[in-house]
Amino acid sequence: MVTSRHEASHRIFQERPEILGPVFGLLGVPPPAKAIVEVLTPDTTEIRPIERRIDSVLRVEPSDGCDSFLLAIEAQGKRDAGKEASWAYYVAYLQAKYELPVLLLVICQDRATARWAVGPFTCGALGWTALSTHPLVLGPENVPVITDPSVAARDLAMAAFSALTHGRSKDTGAILDALARALRATDKKSADYYSDLLDVGLGNTPAGAEWRELMTFVSYFPGRGTLREQAYFEGKADGKAEGRAEGMAEGRAEGAAEALAMAAGTVVRLLDRRLVPLPDDARERITACTDLDVLARWLDRAFTVQRVDELFAEATPPTP
Repeated sequence: MVTSRHEASHRIFQERPEILGPVFGLLGVPPPAKAIVEVLTPDTTEIRPIERRIDSVLRVEPSDGCDSFLLAIEAQGKRDAGKEASWAYYVAYLQAKYELPVLLLVICQDRATARWAVGPFTCGALGWTALSTHPLVLGPENVPVITDPSVAARDLAMAAFSALTHGRSKDTGAILDALARALRATDKKSADYYSDLLDVGLGNTPAGAEWRELMTFVSYFPGRGTLREQAYFEGKADGKAEGRAEGMAEGRAEGAAEALAMAAGTVVRLLDRRLVPLPDDARERITACTDLDVLARWLDRAFTVQRVDELFAEATPPTP
């Protein structure tokens, strides 16, 4: 099952591609200089009943004259024998479709899964190897533990990725404290983004609870139960402080309306940025929606859909 922790682990590469430089350094891969990074569709389905989808796909175009390549990114929470064939398929499919070389990066949050994910995974018979897949792997053993606020401030993306990767380690508290201190000294937009990336990515874990105690910034991931959204639905602070029922009711109403507007606006902006055609009636349907669960579902789909009808498609019920 796809979780918020899973999504945060790979989405940071889409939304903060500057992390690729230090990540390639950790993996021993020469980082491309001043590369242009483009997010591609993660859908690798050829026959609709068999759906295949990579977590993230980036096209990296170095500015130093080196050849472009694709980076397929998979977040892997546990060992899964089925991934051995899926990863080989992803690499072969992307190379055939885009006619570019492909690297596969697997992100793990525990050492056992990371050791397994290194592979290599081979396919062949009669003593002959027809295909061999060699993923690059990021995990607790090679992602740095960043506990110095000044180091975190110099590279917020890597500091946030460190917090997500080491969210179950003994160093979690020090990592989160360093990142929180760094965010208090940065611009509001960056602080908002990284605050909610960890709020969503750490989820309902001890590390997530600790993070919520440290941070009080506005939500970047609407509809996911983040700290500011909880405040919306609990009523405005002034209403609660005064203990007036009318103040709390007003706060809840205003907060709910604000959360809905923010969620709908994010869906529309994301579709516009991805150049998905959005007719006026579809735009109006999104902005008029009053169901936060529906908006959250549309937000998830907005990252990958190619047509607006895919955004609104109802889930197919299982065959009895």
